[in-house]
Amino acid sequence: MAPIKLKQSQNSAAKSVASSTEARTLVRETLRISASLASSPSADSVPPTLSLAGPQARKFGIVEDQFIDSSLRLICSEEIDGRRWNYVAENELSGRSKNGSIRAVCCQKPQAPIDEMMSFIRSYVVPEGFPDSVTPSYVPYMTWRALKHFFGGAMGVFTTQSLLSSVGVARNKATPGAIAINWILKDGAGRVGKMLFARQGKKFDYDLKQLRFAGDLLMELGAGVELATAAAPHLFLPLACAANVAKNVAAVTSTSTRTPIYKAFAKGENIGDVTAKGECVGNIADLLGTGLSILISKRNPSLFTTFGLLSCGYIFSSYNEVRSVVLHTMNRARFNVAVESFIKTGRVPTLQNGNMNERILSFPWLKESPVVLGPRFKDAFQDAGSYLAIEPLFDREKYIVTYNQTRGKVYALLKDQAKSDDILKAAFHAHVLLHFIRSSSGGQKSSRKQGDAFSNSVPAVTNLEAQIAASCKMVSTSYEIFKSKASEQGWVMAESLLNPGRARLCPR
Repeated sequence: MAPIKLKQSQNSAAKSVASSTEARTLVRETLRISASLASSPSADSVPPTLSLAGPQARKFGIVEDQFIDSSLRLICSEEIDGRRWNYVAENELSGRSKNGSIRAVCCQKPQAPIDEMMSFIRSYVVPEGFPDSVTPSYVPYMTWRALKHFFGGAMGVFTTQSLLSSVGVARNKATPGAIAINWILKDGAGRVGKMLFARQGKKFDYDLKQLRFAGDLLMELGAGVELATAAAPHLFLPLACAANVAKNVAAVTSTSTRTPIYKAFAKGENIGDVTAKGECVGNIADLLGTGLSILISKRNPSLFTTFGLLSCGYIFSSYNEVRSVVLHTMNRARFNVAVESFIKTGRVPTLQNGNMNERILSFPWLKESPVVLGPRFKDAFQDAGSYLAIEPLFDREKYIVTYNQTRGKVYALLKDQAKSDDILKAAFHAHVLLHFIRSSSGGQKSSRKQGDAFSNSVPAVTNLEAQIAASCKMVSTSYEIFKSKASEQGWVMAESLLNPGRARLCPR
């Protein structure tokens, strides 16, 4: 009987072990699923079959969502980029967590492949926290910037092909040594031009948009000269040097104006992120344009026709790129828009309207404005009597405003004590005087030649002293109102970029 009992005991033990193993496996799977659902935002979302409570929960080792007696235990939860993760650890028999057994379990379903791809692309082309981390003008600016670099990359293929062909690489018309020397001289001339133009310095801050667009026009001019080397290969060196000087000057302009533009887009201290993503977008567009241009060049299209179309696209994109930038400071162009609007309507334009109405196609080195800020004394006054007659009107001011009928311009001379606010007030007063002179003439044109750039903008006046006295009264009551309304619209009035001349009046 003993052997029979022993045999039955063995079968019973085997069944018990198998049953225990299956139960343990089932419990582990149940606990693993429970661990994944432990951080669900709503308890109602947990299936009823997996909900354990009371004595049954303690039987499987679950106490307040913590795995105590089981092989897995919930350590903590975290959220990153909108996705939630649970960290679980495997327990030993003693109840302590095993070393190195922590693993992460995602609580959300895996993203679709298209969503994963879009998330990857966004990490390269937009700053972190977009769109809350940048201003609204960031998107149109980057759109036009990408188009500009696309056309620029496409043109680079044709200009490089022209240079290589004219220097003799394609037809083996020159020795490698001569080719290398010509290429080095070309690049050297470009670097010299870059160094000479870098002395402009502060002008890149004063007329940022105007210089940026002028630099892009200069870039197109350089590319056109490079293309011309294909028609005149015997003039390769002078043409290539001139083209490289133009393109390097344009590169200095682009580099110098890049940081202020990105600074205008950044919210907080993320200018580095905005700059990095902006340059990445430009490089991607440049590569796409280069690839497309290579495919087009294999069909041997008309070189000058293709270049003309790409050049028009480049200039159009560059103009809209610069125009989409919204700056908070006032340079001369934006200040003119703001003051003229205030004098005519009593309102100061918003940042968006002021920047949109700013004149972009205006070269700062051309003296075409009817208002001159900080001129030499000899340019403003032709005789001592006119100066002595109006000097008492400006005893309390750090500037003197007058009108030169011979030159047809309003001049705002600055005294040596003039600060930033005094310069801003002098410019405001000059525009008020200009408005008085235009109004007093009844809009009639002067008898000057039509070719005179200023004959139609500032007419001659007969009673200049009365006009200046009237302008002083208006400025004394309206200047502070202008500043207050401009600040309400978001303009930064503490610092202006009006680029005054360097001459200052000293006390006698």
